[in-house]
Amino acid sequence: MAAARKPAPRATTSRASAKIPQIDWSEVRPAPVVLISGPESFLADRAGQAIRAALLEANSDLEVHDVDAASYTSGELFTIASPSLFAEPRLIRVEGVEKCSDAFLEDAKRYVAQPADDTTLVLRHSGGQRGKALLDLVRGGAGGGIEVVCAEVKKDQDRLAFVQAEFRRLGAQATPGAARNLAAAYSGGIGELAGAIGQLVSDVGTRITEDQVTRATEGRVETNAFRVADAATAGRAADALVLLRQAFSTGTDPIPMLAALNMKVRAMARVFGAGGSGGQLAKELGMAPWQVDRALREVRGWREEDLARAIDMAAETEWRLKGGSRDPEYALEKYLLFVAKRGRV
Repeated sequence: MAAARKPAPRATTSRASAKIPQIDWSEVRPAPVVLISGPESFLADRAGQAIRAALLEANSDLEVHDVDAASYTSGELFTIASPSLFAEPRLIRVEGVEKCSDAFLEDAKRYVAQPADDTTLVLRHSGGQRGKALLDLVRGGAGGGIEVVCAEVKKDQDRLAFVQAEFRRLGAQATPGAARNLAAAYSGGIGELAGAIGQLVSDVGTRITEDQVTRATEGRVETNAFRVADAATAGRAADALVLLRQAFSTGTDPIPMLAALNMKVRAMARVFGAGGSGGQLAKELGMAPWQVDRALREVRGWREEDLARAIDMAAETEWRLKGGSRDPEYALEKYLLFVAKRGRV
């Protein structure tokens, strides 16, 4: 097996230069080899479930086999993939390719060079360098496969896009404010966020408003944070201060409050002085159109020097909240009032 120890073909193949289709989990389909890559386990699980459902719909006699790549023993893959007496189609799901044994790596490289008929091999790789030679083979076209990229959903814009897509998947619609507040209220894993969306649609129906989300998420720290930030950037200084102190009285940590306010200040800075329509700016700045429209409204009345000072104050306030001051609440109040009064304090 000396040949098996040679470097895999196209060892420098990356996602950017992959020859196979790279698709979103929602577009997943069966193929001889399906590589599900990336750290977002919730979306990876959904992709795997969708493949299984599609194969079962095509043939109810589907055989499903689960393999742990870390504890794999030599020859196991070929034994499972070998034709059975009744020639049922097979789905082989391999977990933990990023922790695979040497035996699995060697067998899988041989297998993808010539996949078995009526068999779908799903390889789950959550990240890291282990198994890269196999991934490069698959991405280079061996096995006629596809790749489902499940990148971590952590940026505010990505989380918002997930919320909107999830509502569409359920045949529901949410106002922009409702979608944003829901994304803010569930800042942990997107599994929790998806569950909240499903429950909301089940309880409320297919038309979701901001007020309905506020009632459903009452008491969550991040929702309170955005209410404070909305009041401040709208110029309602008294309301913002009252909401901030109410949040402090219920034990809310200042950090998420600052994060919500900073996100809105950064959006205003990005659109300040920009020309063109909201749609054009959205494309140029990588923002949603409603985010651009809102930021344009909120930045009216600001002077450039005051907006620059607000950005400086954001960094200073973060330092004070993280140990640089004995009174972090006062530091946040000062920043909040500066924003609410358009810097004229």
